[in-house]
Amino acid sequence: MSKTNSKSPKNANIIYRAFLKCMGNEKWQPVSIPLFSILLSLIAASIVILLIGKNPLNAFYNLLQGAGVLPKPVYAGYKSMLTDLLTMLNSMTPMLFAALAVAVALKAGLFNIGVSGQMLLAGYVATVLVGYSELNGILAKPLVLAIGIVVGAVYGGIVGWLKYKFNINEVVSTIMFNYIVQYVLSFFINSHYIDPVSRQSKYIRSSARLTFVNVEIAGLKMDLSVGIILALITAFIIKFIVDKTRIGYEIKAVGANPKAAKYAGINVGRNIVLAMVISGALAGLAGVTYYLGYFASIQPKVLASTGYDAIAVSLLGSGNPIGIIFSSFLISVIDKGSTYMSSTAGVRQEIASVITGLILLFSACGTFIKYKIQRGKEKYLEVPDESRRNDTEASLLQEDHERKEGEE
Repeated sequence: MSKTNSKSPKNANIIYRAFLKCMGNEKWQPVSIPLFSILLSLIAASIVILLIGKNPLNAFYNLLQGAGVLPKPVYAGYKSMLTDLLTMLNSMTPMLFAALAVAVALKAGLFNIGVSGQMLLAGYVATVLVGYSELNGILAKPLVLAIGIVVGAVYGGIVGWLKYKFNINEVVSTIMFNYIVQYVLSFFINSHYIDPVSRQSKYIRSSARLTFVNVEIAGLKMDLSVGIILALITAFIIKFIVDKTRIGYEIKAVGANPKAAKYAGINVGRNIVLAMVISGALAGLAGVTYYLGYFASIQPKVLASTGYDAIAVSLLGSGNPIGIIFSSFLISVIDKGSTYMSSTAGVRQEIASVITGLILLFSACGTFIKYKIQRGKEKYLEVPDESRRNDTEASLLQEDHERKEGEE
């Protein structure tokens, strides 16, 4: 028997072949590979928790309880599992917007590492113009969202224009803009808007805040986020634009191969700028839902880590807006549930950061996992090229023989 035949599917491990069939479906790989990465990360996190002498199952259970996904044994007054879940969704809102901002830029082959700076500038402008004004909520809240979109879009558009006009790498320009925005706005906050007690900017008026805080419903005090519904709707809109419109097609074409896109008649420069405008607008929405929603003030000299975490969240969601909804949810659950896990399971709160880091580490290996699955399919599931060629030649010979017999 030849060496090629010795690698036939019959000799492969049955479980491994079933795994390859399940994971090898290219249609489902944008979902299956991230899920497999998460599973690997949870296994690795379980080993870490076991090493410190704790039960990983209890730790994960407490993590879900703290985020409001599972019920706690007891609650304080006016609180319940629902209030915990709504608080977690409130914190998830800016993360979802920020991850969408990163994903749109990546579609065009751009790396928007300046989401935190765009968030800060949009949040500051909205705070100064509306947050301290006496406008009522009906006017103030839509105006805050509009300012976030406009400021973020202008910021992102400038980065895209610098990339197109002068070929300035967007990573360099966004990092530099991050520092400029961080320290310039810090100067203005400390000079004009600082709260002497909290050492943060003065709290905005409740009419301008995008989260209704401590709203009493059915004997419970809840934090109701205006932005979470908008964020979910936006994710589906971005999905539609990317997959079903000419704009989305051109942006993806530019991201895949700018030279080929230009040869096909696509305006590369316009689409680079447009992608960064959309990305910046989403980052601006992340900023206003963060600084005028989840929080109600701005800490000077600090960039929100959300903008950087969003890069990994976007990668975990495979750049798919629907996948990003679930990856944002997962990371927010870990972040909000860590305090309760620490107090109940005795697992230090820093372990939650370890779990998050492991998830993001394994998600970054998604391309490698996909490569190994493809190699496994070629080895165990697909017919080798030589055998395929021999079968084709035999079929042609058989057809030729039948044709000659027919002629005779």
